[in-house]
Amino acid sequence: MFRATIFTLYPDFFPGPLGQSLSGDGLARGLWALETRQIRDHGLGRHKSVDDTPAGGGPGMVIRADVLAASLDAGLGADDARPRLLMSPRGRPLTQSRVRELAHGPGVAIVCGRFEGVDERAIEARGLEEVSIGDYVLSGGELAAMVLLDACVRLIPGVMGKLESGSDESFESGLLEYPHYTRPRDFEGRNIPDVLLSGDHAKIAAWRREQALAITKARRPDLLKRP
Repeated sequence: MFRATIFTLYPDFFPGPLGQSLSGDGLARGLWALETRQIRDHGLGRHKSVDDTPAGGGPGMVIRADVLAASLDAGLGADDARPRLLMSPRGRPLTQSRVRELAHGPGVAIVCGRFEGVDERAIEARGLEEVSIGDYVLSGGELAAMVLLDACVRLIPGVMGKLESGSDESFESGLLEYPHYTRPRDFEGRNIPDVLLSGDHAKIAAWRREQALAITKARRPDLLKRP
């Protein structure tokens, strides 16, 4: 079973949207499991402090290495083979291929950063893989963790109605997805392309490929340059 363990200062964020729709149904049916770990349980002193000022000066606060390491050690066994991820804007961009790798594995352990960041020594000592969901900065890693989990969970067998639903989408073939249409046939003078109503599956496949290529070229030409 795919198991997700979230290390966060705000466990009430979860399951949040992950408790709805496909992911929520899969969670209810036991197709995947989710648990949260409160980092502050391992905070220091009467106030359970988890952060301190940056070494060398600067704004904001930094999550302490000793506190985060203690939380990870308590929540993960020595034989836990799941990837340890840190949601971070400086991480490697999350891709569909990486999502598929994670979805086919035993699950993930995700650290949700806050403040200015996490002490680098905790990242190194606990082997955290930094992952980014885009070139922007959020208030914390919780929403990013939800994005990653939603992308993974939908690929778990049994979560989506049809296996092919996850194989014919944007990025799976290196292209953005082709346009979709359904009833009514005519909408405000805009008609469904005739080829999609022809019943000729070869022509439909060729049209969809052509459309996917054109959309990718116009919107994400960088995808066409990837090996």
